[in-house]
Amino acid sequence: MAEEQKSAQKVAPLPLAQLVAALKREHPEWISEVREALGETTIIVPREHLIELCRYLKTTPGYDFNMLVDICGVDRGPEEEPRFEVNYHLFSTVSYHRLRLKVLLNEDDVHVPTATVVWRTANWHERETYDMFGIIFDGHPDLRRILLPEDWQGHPLRKDFPLRGYEPYSLK
Repeated sequence: MAEEQKSAQKVAPLPLAQLVAALKREHPEWISEVREALGETTIIVPREHLIELCRYLKTTPGYDFNMLVDICGVDRGPEEEPRFEVNYHLFSTVSYHRLRLKVLLNEDDVHVPTATVVWRTANWHERETYDMFGIIFDGHPDLRRILLPEDWQGHPLRKDFPLRGYEPYSLK
């Protein structure tokens, strides 16, 4: 009986669209743009507000984005500006909402603050993004290559990386 009362007292989580709208009202400086596509919500975040927003999303009741699922880089191409994206895929184990945060970076400034201060799991994701794209995560505790040898030249998932690699790693 007591368990039935507890479950009856639980309030259903707000829809993600309402959470994002409330966030935009409360902290408009944290959000450059909101994109809805194919049932997914993406928030474009200025890099200087990224960590503040991540902490808020993780610790604020009602948001509860307590799981960082992935961080990945995107090279939109040398002709595009901003050239790079860093995407943070968040999940709430409370409401089962999914949310993507996106930081846009120009080619001449590929720095973004580390999210390891919010989620420890960001460590390896950021190292992989650094290794493959050359994105620098300021404040990262151990930013070094994770998949390629330390003496590897370049970042192989950049669109301007030669298909056959640089010497001495090229395939002849």
